[in-house]
Amino acid sequence: MDAEAVDTRIEVPGSDGDVSGLWLRPHRARAALILAHGAGAGMRHAFMQSIAAALAERGVATLRFQFPYMEAGSRRPDRPAQATAAVRAAVGVCATLAPDLPRFAGGKSFGGRMTSTAEAQAPLGVRGIAFLGFPLHPARKPGVERAAHLDGVGVPMLFLQGTRDGLADLGLLRPVCDKLGPRARLHVVEGGDHSFHVLKRSGRSDEQVIEELADATARWTAGTDA
Repeated sequence: MDAEAVDTRIEVPGSDGDVSGLWLRPHRARAALILAHGAGAGMRHAFMQSIAAALAERGVATLRFQFPYMEAGSRRPDRPAQATAAVRAAVGVCATLAPDLPRFAGGKSFGGRMTSTAEAQAPLGVRGIAFLGFPLHPARKPGVERAAHLDGVGVPMLFLQGTRDGLADLGLLRPVCDKLGPRARLHVVEGGDHSFHVLKRSGRSDEQVIEELADATARWTAGTDA
C-alpha cells in the first residue's frame, strides 16, 4: 500500500464535540468510500483496518469514523438521529478532503444501516451505498422490518452477505433485493458469517474473504459487475 491513514476530526451536530476519523487515500485514487463501523467495534477494529487497506490497494480511498457513542467509550449505540447525523457529517468532511473523487458510503452492519437510513431521510450526495453485512433482523428473529426504509434510498446499493450470516437470512434478503430492482446488487460470500469469518474446513482464510469483499466493492464503485 502506498499511503498511510491520516487522523482527522469530524464535528457532529447535536453531539458533545467532534469524533475521530481516519482518512486513507492511495496514490491514483479513483473513488472514495465513507466507511462506518459496526455496533460492537470501532473504526480501528481489525476488520475495518483490513478492508480499508484492501480497498486502497484497488484505488478506493476510505474515510473511517467513530460514531459518538464509540468515541465516548460507551457500548450502547447512538439513537438513529445521532448516528445519521454522524454519517452526514462524515460525508461532508470527505467532500472537503476529496472534492475530485466520486463518493460512496456504507459500512459494517449497524454502520451500513445507519448510512442507508440517513440517505432515505435526505440525499447524502453519494453515488451509492455498500453494506458489509446488512443486519436485516436480530439473531434468531427473522423479519424484514429493518429493510422498510430502503424503498426511500434512490442510489445504487451493494449488499455483501455471507451464507452463514445469522442476522440476514438470504431467503428473506433475496426478495428484498429483488423488490428494489436494479438499484440493488447482492454479492454472496460463501461460508461467511456476519463478521465474514469462514470455517477452516471451507479451505479459505478470512484474509481471502477480505480480498473478495474488496474486489466486489471496488468493481461496484467503478460501475462494473460486482
